[in-house]
Amino acid sequence: MNKAWQAFPDHVRLSVRLTPNGGRDAIDGLETVSDGECYLKARVSVAPEKGKANKALIALLSKSLGIPKSTLIIISGDTARKKILRIEGEPEDLMKKLNLITKG
Repeated sequence: MNKAWQAFPDHVRLSVRLTPNGGRDAIDGLETVSDGECYLKARVSVAPEKGKANKALIALLSKSLGIPKSTLIIISGDTARKKILRIEGEPEDLMKKLNLITKG
């Protein structure tokens, strides 16, 4: 299975499919779409206005992975449901944490 993340020497890139107004803040595992791309599915309870959903996503991932919010940056998809995030840190450690939260 294609993973939703890719390791680089000093960071990991994570593909996320975000559902705002999702009723609760949660990570719903991995999803592979018809073109073969894989995403981490996440939902947040806030509306997608003025960056609130993006901030909630960063807070959710920060808490779930046990890392500081400052290490997470949205590099693509700021106003889209599909986003790419850069997570600063040791790639091997980050990938272990991502495997744990996705039960993969």
